[in-house]
Amino acid sequence: MNDIHSRIEALRAALGGRLAILGHHYQSDEVVAHTDYRGDSLELSRRVPELSAGHIVFCGVFFMAESAAVLAREGQKVHTPAPEAGCTMSNMAPAPLLAAVLESLGRAGRRVTPLTYVNSSAEVKAVCGRFGGSVCTSANAKTMLAWALGQGEAVLFLPDKNLAANTADTLGLSRDERHVLDIRALGSRLDLAAASRARLLVWPGCCSIHHRFRARHVAEARAAHPGCLVAVHPECPDETVRAADAAGSTSFLIDFTAKAPAGSTLVIGTEEALVHRLAKQYAGEKTVLPLKDVRCGNMAKTTPERLAALLETLDRAEPVRVAPEIAESANLALRRMLDACARA
Repeated sequence: MNDIHSRIEALRAALGGRLAILGHHYQSDEVVAHTDYRGDSLELSRRVPELSAGHIVFCGVFFMAESAAVLAREGQKVHTPAPEAGCTMSNMAPAPLLAAVLESLGRAGRRVTPLTYVNSSAEVKAVCGRFGGSVCTSANAKTMLAWALGQGEAVLFLPDKNLAANTADTLGLSRDERHVLDIRALGSRLDLAAASRARLLVWPGCCSIHHRFRARHVAEARAAHPGCLVAVHPECPDETVRAADAAGSTSFLIDFTAKAPAGSTLVIGTEEALVHRLAKQYAGEKTVLPLKDVRCGNMAKTTPERLAALLETLDRAEPVRVAPEIAESANLALRRMLDACARA
């Protein structure tokens, strides 16, 4: 393993300022050791327009590299070591279906603003851009949902029903103001009457990782570790979030751990790579445990070997490409997010 790391560092040194490597918090320690910037989706999205490197390598899943490609300046190339690393949540919201649902809602007389979680394809972001909507991350979901609610009569939040519910709770939206859409049969089963009464329309998708964390796991952690503090990601079910002491994005969970008193026992409900990294970082000072060991197989597809192979052929490698007409509308949606967050 030391050989592969030495190889990567030699390649980074040879490429110098022509290269910037971005890595999501859920990447393995072996990969993040070679990143120039590490963060959650919002942090890394903000970084892209500022980068001067001609080659941006994104270690994460494909929709993240797509977003980077949409935000990159002309002449910059975005690459990913594992282009087949998808996202089950993203796959739950196909762009043609989203467009059909929005058109049906529009024909019923509603001005609906779509707000897509960043865990979605460039095509979905483009649909949101065309329909006056935007994008959010787990870190800025509250800000962006408040923004979207001010744009029209209702908001369609997609694709994560859990993040939608937890964010709506933070804004005080009652259950009566929400409606989960029935998107089966290509959207032909939409209850337009129920949709017409709701301020928040919810797409019925979820993260296959965070949806596994349940309230019973929180209860079990408290029984096993009396006095522990439990913090979870807001992609977890709302009953899990209510049972925890705190909930927030990956950056929030990192900050929560850092600020906890020395000697604390912290139980963190998110992807295990981050939890184990925090456990090592604070070993001897505080105890950090996973609420449940769950690994994202798609995040794990980026390995040091694949990163090295990409860097060795970077000038010849095929970059991530987004069709110009999709990129333009997706960029509009992403820029609305960045602008709204800058004003918040």
